[in-house]
Amino acid sequence: MLRDTNYRDLKVVDIAREAGTSPATFYQYFPDVESAILALAEDMAIDGNERLTGIVRGGDWKGKAAYDTAERIADAYITFWDDNSALMRVLDLTSLEGDERFRSIRIRLLNEFTVALAGVVQHQRDAGRQPDDVDPMAVAGVLVSMLAHVASHREGFEGYDIGAADLRRVMARIVFTTVTGAKAPR
Repeated sequence: MLRDTNYRDLKVVDIAREAGTSPATFYQYFPDVESAILALAEDMAIDGNERLTGIVRGGDWKGKAAYDTAERIADAYITFWDDNSALMRVLDLTSLEGDERFRSIRIRLLNEFTVALAGVVQHQRDAGRQPDDVDPMAVAGVLVSMLAHVASHREGFEGYDIGAADLRRVMARIVFTTVTGAKAPR
């Protein structure tokens, strides 16, 4: 319903009808529509952390395998945002409006991935593949911001005839080069 309706226009009766239940049943679980959306956002953040952070922590960051890991990250970001575009739109809007409940969910969604990626950058720095003056959290924060922004605006890029495959490839190359300090393979 969030794909077709502004979340502020959603009514309990419409949600209950769509779910095949009654408004009374809805109210047994949620005091209002916003609380239901918060619960959906919480579940989405947990799923996102598992899907996205798992790739960073489980990925191989050496040689060609590192590029494969970067490709999986780019693909996972686009897929995650596509799967959750309507809910992410609500999460982004309410966060920008200053709603701390939604903002904290968005931070949790991106923070664990950022910390995991910073750990990889730190490891690369410790191994001499990154300059000593590189701040791993700054690197990870910039990469996560780029990934999230590109994934959330993918449809806009397609308006400029930039396809999803090209976006994924560029995102992977940027992640690979930035994290490993090496030139991306062709």
